[in-house]
Amino acid sequence: MSEKNFSSKSYKIITAGATGELVEKKSRFIAVIEPIESEEEALELIEKIRKKHYDARHNCYAYTVGFEREITRSSDDGEPGGTAGRPMLELLLKENLYNVAAVVTRYFGGTLLGTGGLVRAYQGAVREGLAHCKIEEKRLGIEVFLTADYNSSGKVEYILRQKELKIIETQYTDKVRYRIAVPMEEKDQLLKELTEETNGKMEIEEKTQQPELL
Repeated sequence: MSEKNFSSKSYKIITAGATGELVEKKSRFIAVIEPIESEEEALELIEKIRKKHYDARHNCYAYTVGFEREITRSSDDGEPGGTAGRPMLELLLKENLYNVAAVVTRYFGGTLLGTGGLVRAYQGAVREGLAHCKIEEKRLGIEVFLTADYNSSGKVEYILRQKELKIIETQYTDKVRYRIAVPMEEKDQLLKELTEETNGKMEIEEKTQQPELL
């Protein structure tokens, strides 16, 4: 994925998964919410839940992978079409969550809920699970190495402090070398400003890896 495709916004991710439960007309809806990094991890979670709740009538799921929503999947697992997996997925997207999987197990209580009741129950179970998850808001960023002479280092550090950017590491030799983390949407303007303030004397090296969360 090229750098230009990354949008300049924040991302909510699950840093600690959780479970939640809802009972509607004697039907139990048990939600499991977990962070994932790939579709394979989502499928592993779904299979794990299916084995654990092998005696349940339905194990519906929804997941989204990638910071450009490269993969989004959902399944009603036997429930009427559009009453379980899709509403679960819509809730995850509405909450601006990324790289997350939700599986809701239903133990049938003997009473039909109707399509509207099912949608509310499956979304409600996911909400219960999310309420117990640890969620953090992050931005995509990249590591950059800056090398400046000692006369320019004060200006560099001042600009970094003003922009509240994290200096990961500082090395002092014949020059000063900084390793910093920069949000993607701020990188170009920052490097332009630093270059101007140091009269083009600063060396800039960007890490070639894909952007990651800061």
